[in-house]
Amino acid sequence: MSPEDKLRYALAAEAFGADVIEAGFPASSPADFAATKLIAGALTTARFSTFNRCSERDIRLSAEAGGIRPNHQIAICGTGSDLHLEHKRQITRREAIAEGRHAVRLAAALGATDIAFCIEDASRGDRGFVMDLVGEALAQGATTIGLADTTGCATPSEYGDLIAEAHEMVPPDVTISTHCHDDLGLSLANALAGVQAGAGEVQATLGGIGERCGNTPLEELAAVLVFKSAQVGAYTDLRIDQLYAAYVDLVDTTGMAVPRNKAIVGLNAFATQAGIHQDGILKNPATYEFMDPARWGRHRSILVGRHSGRAVVRYVLAELGAPEDDALVDRMYEELVASRPGSDCDELDHLRDEVALRLAVSP
Repeated sequence: MSPEDKLRYALAAEAFGADVIEAGFPASSPADFAATKLIAGALTTARFSTFNRCSERDIRLSAEAGGIRPNHQIAICGTGSDLHLEHKRQITRREAIAEGRHAVRLAAALGATDIAFCIEDASRGDRGFVMDLVGEALAQGATTIGLADTTGCATPSEYGDLIAEAHEMVPPDVTISTHCHDDLGLSLANALAGVQAGAGEVQATLGGIGERCGNTPLEELAAVLVFKSAQVGAYTDLRIDQLYAAYVDLVDTTGMAVPRNKAIVGLNAFATQAGIHQDGILKNPATYEFMDPARWGRHRSILVGRHSGRAVVRYVLAELGAPEDDALVDRMYEELVASRPGSDCDELDHLRDEVALRLAVSP
């Protein structure tokens, strides 16, 4: 993705109300450095975050690319599990705590006032060690603590317990942030468990795009926080009617395949071919729709196929002003619905046109 693409998505995210937007990893490539500079100069209401290892070079490059400004969050990644310490980093717990201390201290010394310390593989780390990392980051001036379920292995109860323990030790002005992966299909459930345990921020992506199985899907999280706010005990002011258009743009740019049945954004999310469901929806959409598709900038789709019933034919005939006639309904159903090949289906408008044509030529 080019720097210009990243800028476009950052502006779209700002427009739909994202609080913090990850601009990139400036030390990783000239392209990410350039993207960060573009985004830093363009955002007017949202904060932006830059990713860093516990590395002086990383942090200085982020400060250079994004500038030291109130809306620039310098995010520093620490190592939270013995597995990573031994096999990836080849350092000790003591060294991991020390490098976290020095990294957060450097960011603060450079003038950063928004510093996130995010602990990789925290869900598999020794709990005492993870909390030692949290405590040291807080002592050096971290304002956000991120706890990652890096391999997506945690259950909601496990992840909620991790967040709850951190919540007990952070002061009220420090935000706890969730970072969940979807390897077990639990990224949304884990993020919600984290919110209910005290997290004030969720790291999420449109469509759940991310490493391996992806991350917490932003649109699904927003759906829960908008439509189940009272049950969750949290809310969002995201402008959800703008999320789908931003997602479609992302898919077009990345070429990412979208499952037809994916919640909110899938082709079939607000579509039905089942006759019983269609009968209910045509009478009152709330019978089989929990959410109005218009809230998401989408539309309802009644698909006519072999699984459709006579209800769609009756509905179309009534729209066209035809008299109620069971024999006519049966004839149109047999000719236009029941005889379709198994995989063939069309929008309701197409059936309406076919019925209108037959009515026009009928003697």
